[in-house]
Amino acid sequence: MAKKTQSIKVDPAEAKARVEKIFPLLCKAYPDAKVSLNYSTPLELLIATILAAQCTDVRVNTVTQDLFKKYRSAEDWLKVPLEELEKDIRSTGFYRNKAKSIQKTCKAILEKFNGQVPRTMEELLTLNGVGRKTANVILGNCFGEPAIICDTHVIRLSRRLGLSEHTDPVKLEFDLMKIVPKKKYGGWTTFSNCLVFHGRAVCKARKPDCATCVIAAYCPAANRPDLW
Repeated sequence: MAKKTQSIKVDPAEAKARVEKIFPLLCKAYPDAKVSLNYSTPLELLIATILAAQCTDVRVNTVTQDLFKKYRSAEDWLKVPLEELEKDIRSTGFYRNKAKSIQKTCKAILEKFNGQVPRTMEELLTLNGVGRKTANVILGNCFGEPAIICDTHVIRLSRRLGLSEHTDPVKLEFDLMKIVPKKKYGGWTTFSNCLVFHGRAVCKARKPDCATCVIAAYCPAANRPDLW
């Protein structure tokens, strides 16, 4: 049975002030924070994000090292027999669904967007299997658009830091948009990437290392296991 944790009451004004204190500290701690998936084009990042569902970024990067040499355009992904594509991505798990999703996405990119990954949230959401999280990954990391990326680390840390009462990714995204500077300190995308790095290195799910945390002084959950 999962342990129950106390809820953290969130005051939007206090949360906004807290972000102003922790954001520059996180930027200093993680100056190279960026999406962990390897890519060289928007299409590659889109494919990598699809493969990353229920799979580690490390595994995806291992697979795509050769995969992106074989498939370079939307046409390449679409013309390969489905069975062959499934074999190529098998080790990422759920390979049958992922293969179908990749081909449906590439077909839409060719037919609706002239072979180019679309550059708006509305258009990205029309692609098969693309939700707001994936769309924000593309917008923020490929096109330089401010984007809040709510992965598991961002959800966990936002709660511990008292930035939002929501764990639903979409509701959390809109909460963070109100309190995180859109462009200052690198903006929404940098804040998201910093939280991911901090979640992996220090503020881990089972037991955060509050003793070495650079933002512990501003964290309501620091040294409070009941709030983890």
